[in-house]
This record gives sequence, C-alpha cells and structure tokens, in this order.
Amino acid sequence: MRRRAKAPSAPLPQRDGIDPVRLRLPEDPGGVWATVREHLLDRYGAAVGAGRVEEMLGEGRFVGVDGTVAGDDPYTVGRYIWFHREFPVEEPVPFPIGVVYRDERIVVADKPHFLATMPRGRHVTETALARLRRELGLPHLQPAHRLDRLTAGLVLCVVRPEDRGAYQTLFRDRLVRKEYEAVAPYDPVVELPVRVRSRIEKERGVMAAREVPGEPNSESRIALVERSGGLGRYRLVPETGRTHQLRVHMNALGLPILHDPVYPVVREDGPEDFRRPLQLLARTLEFTDPFTGGPRSFESRLALSGLG
Repeated sequence: MRRRAKAPSAPLPQRDGIDPVRLRLPEDPGGVWATVREHLLDRYGAAVGAGRVEEMLGEGRFVGVDGTVAGDDPYTVGRYIWFHREFPVEEPVPFPIGVVYRDERIVVADKPHFLATMPRGRHVTETALARLRRELGLPHLQPAHRLDRLTAGLVLCVVRPEDRGAYQTLFRDRLVRKEYEAVAPYDPVVELPVRVRSRIEKERGVMAAREVPGEPNSESRIALVERSGGLGRYRLVPETGRTHQLRVHMNALGLPILHDPVYPVVREDGPEDFRRPLQLLARTLEFTDPFTGGPRSFESRLALSGLG
C-alpha cells in the first residue's frame, strides 16, 4: 500500500496556545468542487454559515504552504490548507495551574478543578494544555494522558513530539501507578479496604457511565484514610482506566464523592459553581522513565477542602 507523504509544517503560528486546523482536500471522484470555495462552503457552510466562510476567504484566513488561499483557486486533491477556527466564549477558570516538575522532556502539572486537560467542545483556550503552552512558552507541549475536567491533580505532559509515544505507552500498558484522594460520606457499614471490580460502559452523548452485567473491565482499590464526623478521606488506586471509574465505584459503594454533579444524580446544566469543586484529586504519579530507566515519583501540592 502506498503511504501518504508526511504533512508539511503549518505556516500559521498557534493562537492562544491552540494549533491551526489542518485540512487536506479529499478525493473528488464526481468532480463536485471546481474551486476551493465550493469545497469550503460544502464542508463548513452548515456549521458556521456560508457568509462567514466567504468573510474568512476575504480576510485571507485560509493559508496554504505558498501563502493565502483564494476562493477561486482550482480545487486540487491533496492540497493542505490551514486556518484558525473561531474560539467559543469561555468562562475563565479562576484557579492557577501549577508546575510540580519540569525538564527537557516532561512537565508535570498540577491541574486545578474545572479546567479541561485538552481542547474539546466548548473548552478550548481555558484548558490545561493551552494555558501551559502560553505560560511556559512550549508550543509543542502535549499531555501523555487525560485527567477529567472536574478532577484536580497531576497531569504528565511531554515537551517534544518525538518523545510522546514512549510516555503514552506507559499509560496504555498500565505501567504508571496512580493514586487518588477523595472526600466522601463515611458509612461504618461499608467494609474497607475493598477491591471493586465491575463492568463499566459509557455511551457517547450520555453524561453518566454505568455499571452493567458482564465480565469486569474496571478495578479500583479503595481505603479509608481518616474520618471527621459524617465525612471520610479515602485513598483510591485505579488498576484500570475506564471513564469516571473512581466516581462510579465510590457511588456503587454508597459513598458518592462530595460535590459530584453526576453521581448519583446528574444535575441540570448551568453556570459553574467554583465554590463546590468535586472532591477528587490525582495525588501521586509513579513510573520508570522510558529514557533514563530511573524511577519517577511525583506528588500533587494541591489539597481537597471538603474535610476541613
């Protein structure tokens, strides 16, 4: 099979820590698109409006390797075009992102609650990746894994694109020990420590994951660290990495994590309440570095507020 040539470097710089969109003009066996304009209108007109596509062409917002792309340029299969998408209006997350460790290969960040790890949906510039790229001056920075938006704590990022695969493989092969901390109700009836194993499924477009009958695909170790009145502080060690796994397992024990907007009941969508962060923290990351062969151990400097 003939391998596609590597895409050229983007001629546009990042904007607010976000890469430009790269478009490769696809095959057109029916000869539908005589010009670049016709393809762009078909591709993006319904999403942003034909008028906005025309405005972007007039403003020179579409750029190729040889400069600005004109709408009347003949349609050429395989041509690369770049542009910056319109960023949504985002509510600023009023918490700083810390850096626990940094060297020439990796950055270990302390992500606050409410900040998404990577751009997705309505969260684009208000993400850990965009902020770190801007604040550290590292345009090629990429996360090696993802931490849920509502969860705070450690995120491992890779400085150089050529190193990313090695660190991602550690997470894929479960060679990273992760330990979390949570504040949740205390119930003396629940016997702890416990190892929870279940089958978790998450449907696209549905907020909550759910446990279903079948072969377990998730496993968590849960222990009580301390208690104060009706609340407890728990140590959570995930052996697998299913979506919302720790939140699902704590809820299944009858110990839903404090301020969880999804488990046990999905709250109505609305403005963020920054005073009530989910009481879940990615506390520890430990692994053997794939390049040095030495042990790596990092601990979050953040603290949960729920237990006082």
